[in-house]
Amino acid sequence: MQDFFVQHGIEEAIIAVGVSGGADSLALALSLHEQGKNIIALTVDHGLRPESKNEAEYVASIMQKFGIEHHILTWEGQKPQTGVEEAARQARYNLLFDYCHRHNIKYLATGHHRRDQAETFLLRLSRGSGVFGLSGILPLSERNGITIIRPQLDASPDDLKQYLKDKDVSWVEDPMNDITDFVRVKIRKFLPQLQDIGIDEAKLAQTAAILQHTREFLQNLCDRFVSDYVRWFGNKAASISLQNLADSDEEITRLVLGELIRSIGGGNYSPEAESVHRIIAEGENFKGCTLGGCELEVALGRLWIIPQDEGNILLSTEQWNDFVAHHLEFANSGLPYKVRRAIWQNWKE
Repeated sequence: MQDFFVQHGIEEAIIAVGVSGGADSLALALSLHEQGKNIIALTVDHGLRPESKNEAEYVASIMQKFGIEHHILTWEGQKPQTGVEEAARQARYNLLFDYCHRHNIKYLATGHHRRDQAETFLLRLSRGSGVFGLSGILPLSERNGITIIRPQLDASPDDLKQYLKDKDVSWVEDPMNDITDFVRVKIRKFLPQLQDIGIDEAKLAQTAAILQHTREFLQNLCDRFVSDYVRWFGNKAASISLQNLADSDEEITRLVLGELIRSIGGGNYSPEAESVHRIIAEGENFKGCTLGGCELEVALGRLWIIPQDEGNILLSTEQWNDFVAHHLEFANSGLPYKVRRAIWQNWKE
């Protein structure tokens, strides 16, 4: 695991570690501590099950035993009746990010392992993902100003459990892992059947790792495209010449549009490839749509990507003129109304 930190140049003094009580995250916290990393363990109590508080306190007792600083973060408020799995995941990350921001911690380590990578590959394959999706879970990723690191992506979950057994440490089994209504659980139960034809989690994870190199190459091309052809307006709206889109490789165009929509719409993921392909396929006949929290429209020979207006806010001429008086770079810009509104809203916030 030490090679991971050397390879990625991580020398941060403090690393936050998300510890649920499962074998993977417990093994991560203990092994990082054993290697001399300065860590703070964080456990989120979602409050979705009566025993969740006891489980969080159990993690606290293990961390205390090994001399690791630990804090319990509680998900307060009313819980949703549907989409519980995704809502809990989002709440967990929000609480972890908030702690990191408040304590000036730049890195958050999570316990994702090789089987997680294999499941993610199959999950995204079922959704028709492209190279970016099939490259799976990245060793490092940026989210909400925090760098998420995953030092044990190459580790087998069985090896992580053996590591804990050797230390005489028990772990918590999440009952949600047996709820077959969740697609990921169905995939997990399906994996052993793939092994019968020689496709195991190691090979699936290896394929994702190979695709990550392809992703890096494509990402460099996309970054160059954005630098050369995308115009930003107040970091809240962007536009691209229709001619530049037509002249570019379709895959690069799809990836760039997906990333712009994710960034401007505030989502965690780019929209599915099929949705973006439909926009590209319409070409000059594209009239506009909403996608991923954004409004897309064509004006002045350009495709504009703007945050979706949920509040039906109206921008008056006087309000825009007052804004321009403080931001002369937008004077006589001739921007479409929705772009002006998005820039003005961002300024007001």
